[in-house]
Amino acid sequence: MATLVSVYDMPSDVSTVVRKLKNRGFEDLTTYSPAPFEEIEEAEDPKPSAVRVFTLIGGLVGVVTGFGIQIWMSMDWPIKIAGKNIAAIPPMWIIGFELTILFGGILTVIGCLILGGLYPRPLDDHYSPRFSAEEFGVVVRCEDRDVAEVESLMRGNNAKEVTLAASH
Repeated sequence: MATLVSVYDMPSDVSTVVRKLKNRGFEDLTTYSPAPFEEIEEAEDPKPSAVRVFTLIGGLVGVVTGFGIQIWMSMDWPIKIAGKNIAAIPPMWIIGFELTILFGGILTVIGCLILGGLYPRPLDDHYSPRFSAEEFGVVVRCEDRDVAEVESLMRGNNAKEVTLAASH
């Protein structure tokens, strides 16, 4: 596997080359940008985040915990007030709702840390500090036989430079 790293000045050039690479079947690519640009994100065609599964699980655990704790406590220490049931559900909605929000929020943060790669880790091998300043980068991993095609495609879309990185 070969790795090509290209540098661009404009986000429109990055989005164009990413679309063309994806149309030709090159899926293993990474983009670097000094700021978020919607056109680059749309070109990458991201899939929905799996963080929402963490939020759903947290919410469900929260509502079950909220109602479960209250029902368990009211059965363990029954207080009969005004002829209401010992485990009356309507007053329990508040605690159930609050624990749904709490657990959902906590698991969302945990999901962001795990799936978003926000934990401390080394930078990618092909990252350059100039990608955080004013330039954009596209890294493509392709077969050795496709190097010439990918390089010509990148140069044809205003790449300032294209380098063949060392393979790992």
